[in-house]
Parts: sequence; C-alpha cells; structure tokens
Amino acid sequence: MIPAIELIGIDKRFGAVHANKDVNLAVAPGSIHGIIGENGAGKSTLMSILFGFYSADKGEIRIKGKPVKVKSSTDAIALGIGMVHQHFMLVDPFTVLENVVLGAEGGKLIGPALDKARTELTRLARDYELEVDPDAVVGELPVGLQQRVEILKALFKGADVLILDEPTGVLTPDEADHLFRILGQLRDEGKTVILITHKLREIMAITDRVTVMRRGEVVANYETKNTNVGELAEAMVGRRVLLRVDKKPATPGEVVLDVRNVTWKDKKGVPRVNNVSFQVRKGEIVGIAGVSGNGQSELLDCIAGITQPLSGEIFFEGKNIGILGDPAHVRAEGLAHVPEDRQHRGLIKTFDASESMILGWHRMENLGHGFRLDRGKVIARTKAEMEEFDVRPPDPLLTSAKFSGGNQQKLIIAREIKSNPDLLIVGQPTRGVDIGAIEFIHRRIIALRDEGRAILLVSVELDEIRSLSDRIIVMFAGKVMGELAANADERECGLLMAGVTKDAA
Repeated sequence: MIPAIELIGIDKRFGAVHANKDVNLAVAPGSIHGIIGENGAGKSTLMSILFGFYSADKGEIRIKGKPVKVKSSTDAIALGIGMVHQHFMLVDPFTVLENVVLGAEGGKLIGPALDKARTELTRLARDYELEVDPDAVVGELPVGLQQRVEILKALFKGADVLILDEPTGVLTPDEADHLFRILGQLRDEGKTVILITHKLREIMAITDRVTVMRRGEVVANYETKNTNVGELAEAMVGRRVLLRVDKKPATPGEVVLDVRNVTWKDKKGVPRVNNVSFQVRKGEIVGIAGVSGNGQSELLDCIAGITQPLSGEIFFEGKNIGILGDPAHVRAEGLAHVPEDRQHRGLIKTFDASESMILGWHRMENLGHGFRLDRGKVIARTKAEMEEFDVRPPDPLLTSAKFSGGNQQKLIIAREIKSNPDLLIVGQPTRGVDIGAIEFIHRRIIALRDEGRAILLVSVELDEIRSLSDRIIVMFAGKVMGELAANADERECGLLMAGVTKDAA
C-alpha cells in the first residue's frame, strides 16, 4: 500500500539544537497514526515541517508516493494537509465563521464567501458532530469549542490528512471521548489522522500504529495492538518509568491557607466562585477536582491576588490577602503560583529563558544591586535550574517561544518551586507534558510537601488529582460539592464533578 504521507531522511537544526535527525516516517492511508516522545523529542518540529511552518535542512516529503515541496502552510493546505496546533491559531475577536473562511475567501467580496462558507460549515458540523454557533466570537468560547473550530477550518479547506498536536491537553474527559469518536469517523471515511500526544492510554485507545521519537530520532515503531503502555513509556524515555505516584502518608501541620466564604462574579454578574470555603495545611496537598470551567481558575486568581473576591476572606498564614489585590504583594508573603495558561500568564514568549525564569521574582536581592539586575547572575541561576529540572535544551538565552510546551512548563515549575514558597498553588501542572516529565514534576511536588510546604492543586486530570492529593475538594458551577479522601472512589468523585451530591446519588 502506498503511504498517504512519507517523510524520508528529514533533518532539521535550530542553531546548536538538532531537532530532527534523519527521520523516516510512513503513515498508511485511512489510519490513525500516533507519534509520541518526550517534550523536545522533535515531534512538533517534524509535523511543522510537513505543514510548511519550517523547511527541512535536508530530506524528502512524499504524498501518495509523489515527491512534493512544502514551503508554506498554503502549500500544505493545497496538498490536502490540515493541522490543529497545541496552542490554537485563531483570531479571538473574529466569529467562528470568519475564522473558518480566513485565508479561503475566494475573491474580493467577503459576503458571498461567508454565505457559501456558512452552508458548508453547517454541513460539516452536522456530519461530524462538531456543532458550534457560526456567529459566536471565538475568544468567548471555551477551549473545547475552539478546538472544534480548528478542526472545522481544516475540513473546510479540504484536508485529507489531519495533524493534531496534543489535542486533549485542554479537554475534559467527555470532550476527549467526543473528539475520539470524530477521529474514528474521519478514519472510517478514508481520511488519515496523525495524533501527537503524551497520553499513552489515548494512544492505546484510538491509534492503529504508533511511532516513538527520542532526542530528535525515531527509536521505535509499533502496531498499537501489539504493544502496551509500559513498553511505550520505556521507549520514550529510554528507561523504566514509574507510572504511579509513590508517596508516603501526609503529616499535616498548622493551617497555611484559609479560604472563607469567597464569592467572585464575572462581568455579567454570574457567580463563578460561589461561597467557597476550605483550608490547606502545612505538609499536605489539597486537590481541587472538577470539569474545566467550574470556577477553579477564578478561585486560583483570587488566591494569587490577580483578582479580588466580591465577598469573603482569604487568609494566608494569618494575614488577610484577599484585600491586597496585587500578585506582587501576595508573592512577597511567600506564595508561589504556577498558572494554568503558561503561554499567556506563565512566561513572555519573546523573552529569553533567563528573563522568563525570574518573572515575578526579579526583585530578589541575590539577582542584582538596587534597581539593576546582574545579567551574569540571572543567566547562571537559570542555567543551574534548567539542569536541575531537565529543561531541554538547557540554554538560558534561547527565546521562550522556541521551547516545547512541556519544557516551557518545566521552566515555570522550576521558577516557582525554587522560590521556596510556604504555599504553592498549581493550575494544571502537567498539561501537555510527556510521561517522563510528568513523573519528574510529580516527584518535585511531593518533595515540596514532604518539606512541610502547603500545596493547592487544580487539575482536570482526575487520575492526577487522586494520586497526588491528600484531600480532594470537588467543585461544580462555582460551588464546593464535597470533600473526599485521597483514596475516594472514582465514580463518587465523578458524580460530584457532575453536580450530583452523595444524597442525590
């Protein structure tokens, strides 16, 4: 069978970084082909070459057996290749319809193009269960619906090959299941899907074949039905990986964070955080479980000082920080924050790594004198922390945007943990992170707990919440539905996440 896509001897360097090393890959038509590997293994670079974002230094691309030149994304789209990036390429102020038709207007007058696109968009949405309001403003849509828009864009432009880069990193479990049904339908209709993901269970559930990359090279190819999670993890990392969190029982101490009856409303007056109360003690991890969009993000913003609660109080080590409304003051009290959105809140993409690594902590005395930063000290500190936290490549002068998503996450985790906080609040600690890095991040969080620090954890990954947390608080529609022990039954937790109380169940 002639491959739908064939990459032969692909090689790509970014300065000293050898991102792809003589990569060969063949993808069968009408299949779902997984590509896995650690962050920085070269997966996204390889697919960006296929989609025309980058040009390979050497190598050949063949589509249906014919050599092609892909010099831009326009070339790729014309060849029937579509790509949904890990960080969406949408214009937030535009409507769904405007985003879908962007780049395919077909003439000087936009009106006829939009009318034609609306008809086709309605058909695609119906046929593939990708329903979304064509007149909705994209920036106001939840991430699950934004991803639907990206897929619709690719299908509207005639994609026969669809590349998805970490597609479930921002989805709830139900949204992920829905996405997999869509991908299965696309495969059944003869389309080819290339799936980049770090979630091995998803690889086992949905793919036909899987390619493993490590440090820019292809190290293994498997027929999915003939492999298992353990074998894939070991191939990715080059060693055996602990697939569960190994931790001793917590020994909680005095209260560090005391949240009392906190309420916060959005611009429309809707209570996103509704009369929430809980405590976090020294030497424990309290996890907040819930489907994305149920008030967890807004609650973290209130605690971090990014927003002020409408009512209620937040006490940190006995001091009311809810009235400060300033992240700098809250940090000065000893609170560190790993935000959920690393690209918009965790770092500045145009800054180099050493600059992103001191954001929020740039006034530390050991980094300079008076108002002046000591550039040498900043770079040396960054270099040491990058090596300690296995950030790849360990280059303090590389622009933040050029690191993979997982390595960006490790930059931020390193920055916040090395600040020696009394309280660490973490939003989605391992979103878009590979299995080896997940193991590493989990170990660092557990080590911080064992040092007697207090940790508040938010994650949409229920397995992560259940394995890391010492206590679990479940939120739904801005309210606390209940508190569970760490070994709580998954079904019980799931019911609370869906808004069903124990009594109702």
